[in-house]
This record gives sequence, structure tokens and C-alpha cells, in this order.
Amino acid sequence: MPVGRLLWKYSVPAVVGIMVMSIYNVIDRIFIGQGVGPDAIAGLAITFPVMNVSAAFGVLIGVGAGARTSIVLGQGNHRGAEEILGNSIVMTLIFGTFYIGLFALFMEPILRLFGASDTSLPYAYDFMMWMLPGLMFNNLCYSFNNLIRATGYPTKAMYTMFIGAGLNVILAPIFIFGFGWGIKGAAIATDISMGTSTAFVMHHFFSKQSQVHFTPGTYRLDWKVLRPIMAIGAAPCIVNTAGCVVNAVINNTVYHYGGDSAVAAIGIFTATTGLIISFVIGVCQGMQPIVGYNYGARRFDRLKRTFWLTSAVCTLVCLLYSVACQVIPYPISRMFTTDMPLLQASEHTLRMTTWMFWVVGFQIVITNFFQSLGEATKSIFMSLTRQVIFLLPLLFILPGVMQLDGVWLSFPFSDLAATLVAIVLLVVEIRKINRWTVKA
Repeated sequence: MPVGRLLWKYSVPAVVGIMVMSIYNVIDRIFIGQGVGPDAIAGLAITFPVMNVSAAFGVLIGVGAGARTSIVLGQGNHRGAEEILGNSIVMTLIFGTFYIGLFALFMEPILRLFGASDTSLPYAYDFMMWMLPGLMFNNLCYSFNNLIRATGYPTKAMYTMFIGAGLNVILAPIFIFGFGWGIKGAAIATDISMGTSTAFVMHHFFSKQSQVHFTPGTYRLDWKVLRPIMAIGAAPCIVNTAGCVVNAVINNTVYHYGGDSAVAAIGIFTATTGLIISFVIGVCQGMQPIVGYNYGARRFDRLKRTFWLTSAVCTLVCLLYSVACQVIPYPISRMFTTDMPLLQASEHTLRMTTWMFWVVGFQIVITNFFQSLGEATKSIFMSLTRQVIFLLPLLFILPGVMQLDGVWLSFPFSDLAATLVAIVLLVVEIRKINRWTVKA
């Protein structure tokens, strides 16, 4: 199939699927912002890094397993794909049980660490304690949705995510407004929705009609199977873990200079940029099996065309969002709140943080390109550049000079610096692939 059509076939379901995951968060913020108030939005902003811890364990297995499955299927190793599937389900359950137990025991100090104030803590604590069952569902659904797509069922992967999102849209307002459960209702709606999606995902892999399915003899943990999965999945896992640290610094710094209103504003920024980044990651997930398969099959011409087409699409989407935040930040903020001080704070935040956001798409595509090739070290390094190597130091330097605006300006400066580094590494890799192409 021509690369353009193939990328469309895999990317559209992936984009829809992963954006549905982000829509869970956006729906919660919109309904809670309109029905509970700005303090509740601040509380939800505090929960974001906690949710990232859960996501980190999920992508460690899910993304790595998806990339490895594509490569081994490209090599014609069907049994290897089933071994990846069996080992992945066991490790996901082990990790999930561990961190959920940890959260249940130490939730309040964890939320304090991530920047909860006396005002926002009750909202954050109530939401997270009711969300704990949904965290396991989240990992199972997201991780194995990647594997559905990697084994040749991109449309089915999309439908399984649609089911949960549609259910959440229905249940969230009923529980928040109809039953009067407030922020607790949003969490319960998400739990039920994610559990339903997980049931559909698991049904796929228990069905003998699926190309790759659960098979006896594949559940015994094998380090030879797990090591390459975790090596590839380490990059997005480290990104999510680093995001927890960065978000803790952001929340505490923002609260120090701007109070709960500024924390709520960063929550709106996180929700909106999360949708765009989800789109980019979705396209990259569509790129991943194509690049991985053609890398395994040594079809470097198709590999490069897939990369450049993905880069063009993602850069355009990030550019449109960046322009929108400069031109119409008020309507974007108005979706989440009617509180005038928060609206004004959010408008300013969106304008300051996103004026270089248009380069982010290209940087993420390059990072995922290396991940798809199995280049774990380079992918991990590039994953760290934007959030840790550049953003974290800027968050300590600029606010001391420019107060709250220094926090906001840390984002565009780190976006630009990380992209420049990614371009340098990409040039080196493309030259290496060109040499292989000539030899082939």
C-alpha cells in the first residue's frame, strides 16, 4: 500500500484512540469547572502528575511491547509476538498492583508533594481516591490498545476507545450534576468508562480469531522478552516520570508566585495542550508499526517517506494550535470556567506558554522515530531534553527574574532548545540510513 494511505489507515484510529484518552481529562475539567468551581480545577491540576506516574508504568510495557511486536512480525516471528503479549499482561498487573497500593497508603503526602494547598487538597484527594480502580483499567486499556494496533487492527483499537469516551460523556454530567457527587462523580464515571473499554480490549486478545492472542506457555516472565520491551518503553516511561517531577516544580512555583488561581490556569493549559500532544502522539503511533515493520524488512525508502509525512502533519497541527492560543485564548478558556479572574489568568497563560509550541510536533516525531527503530538510548535522551534538561533549569532561573511570567516563558524556550537538539541527532541518523540504502 502507498505510504500515505497506510499512514492514514493506521494514524486515524490511533489519533482517535489516544485523543479519547485525553478527552477523559478534558471532560472532567470542563464539567468540574462549570459545576464545582475554579478551586476544583486547581485540585485536578494537582492530580495530573499523580496520573502521570500511572501512565509511566503503562507506557513502559504498552509502547515497548507495541514497537517490539511490529518488529518481530516484520521478521515473520509470530510466536515471538505471542510471547510479548503474554509477558506484557503479567508485568502490567504486577506494576499496577504495586503503585495503586502505594497511592492508597500515601495519597495525601504525595498530593502535598505535587503542590496541593489547603484549598485544593480536598478536591485532589477526593478525586484520586475514587480514581484508584480506574488506574489499573487505564494501564490495561492503553497498553493493550497499542498491541491491537501493532498486530494489524487499527480500526478496532479506535472503536474500543470510543466506547469508553462515549460512556464517560454520558455518565460524567449525570454523576456530577444529577446525583450531586461533584468531583467524586467525575472519578466514578471515568472508572466505569475505562473498565468498559478494558473489557473490550481483553476480549480481543482472548479471542482465537485474533492474529495474535493469549496462548498457554507465554505467561512465564522471560527476561529475553522483557528486556527489549522495557528498553524501548523506557523512553516514554522516563518522560512521564520526569513529567511528574516537572509538574511538581511547576505547581509549587506557580502557587508561590500566583496562588490557586494560577494553578487552575496551568490546569487549563495542561488540558488543552494535552489534546494537541495526544494528536501528535496518535499520528506517531500510526507511524510506529509502519516504520518498525519496514525497518525489520530493510525497506528504508518507505521508512523515510513515512517519517517526513508524519512530521509535516504534526508540525501543521501544532502550528494551528499555537496561532489559536495567540488569537482566541478567551473562548478556549471559557470552555472550562466562567470565573472572571481565572479567565484572565488563563488567557495570559495560554499566550505566554504557546508562542513556540509549533516546533513541539517535530520534536516529538523525531523522538518516536528513534523509538520505532529500537534506538532506546537516543529516544530516552531526546525524551528528557524538553522536560528535564531544558525546562527544569529554566523553572528555577527565570521565575527569580521575571516572577510568574518566568514560569510561563520557560515553556517556549525549552520547546525551541529541545527541537534544535533533536534536529542534530536526526541529521546523523538519516545519513546513516542513507548509507544503508546505498549498500542495499
